[in-house]
Amino acid sequence: MAERMIVTVCGRAGSKGFKNKNLKTFCAKPLVHYTLSAVELFVKQRPDLEVDLVLNTDSGLLRDLVCGVYPEATHLQRPAALGGDSVPKLAVFQHSLQVMEEKRGKPYDYLMDLDITSPLRTAADVYGCYDMLRERPELDLVMSAVKSRRNPYMNMAQREDGRARQVIKSTVVARQQAPQCYDLNASIYVFRRAFLAENSSGLIWDAACDLYEMLDTAVLDIDSEEDFQLMEIIARHLYAARPDFAEVRENIR
Repeated sequence: MAERMIVTVCGRAGSKGFKNKNLKTFCAKPLVHYTLSAVELFVKQRPDLEVDLVLNTDSGLLRDLVCGVYPEATHLQRPAALGGDSVPKLAVFQHSLQVMEEKRGKPYDYLMDLDITSPLRTAADVYGCYDMLRERPELDLVMSAVKSRRNPYMNMAQREDGRARQVIKSTVVARQQAPQCYDLNASIYVFRRAFLAENSSGLIWDAACDLYEMLDTAVLDIDSEEDFQLMEIIARHLYAARPDFAEVRENIR
């Protein structure tokens, strides 16, 4: 029997940090279409996997932008209770899983989420995350990350009581001595269903998880107009120099 997966694309209406970022045009194409193109390439690479594509949003504009071009996507209206700034994204994944299982009448094996504001991922990144989880039954979750350029054992600080202090108390004095740390880039999450169905804390760290490493220059948090402009500069270079990045853009409908 074929394994079943729900792939979620989640986006709220508006954005306090960068207004309407999910509706932006990136390198002359809708930002969200890069994510949908990556899903399509993944599905083609894994024909033995039954995949349902789901858009979870409270934005009518985003719904039209997605479903008008990718009609295979199922739109789920995000409840107002899941639209706040402090709502854990895990709750949105759980909502998507629950509603879709009720619609389809049978359970999924996996849930994969691809972030709208991470257009610079390759098809290999997507199925690499999935393959890692599938091949390691002891894991509940595989998520994408990049090597951190700063390290809490050495050159990161926090402020307490008017003073700067180490994030992690250590005697490390050289970068080579510090444990390798990673930035979670939120580009790709792949969960086993059981973890999502049973988790009540909203914390991903309750999962047995590991990291899939992506190209560090290809992912930047888009939280401002400046971030967006810088990401486009990086993208144009990668589209010219790396066929695997260009493939996702060229596959957009």
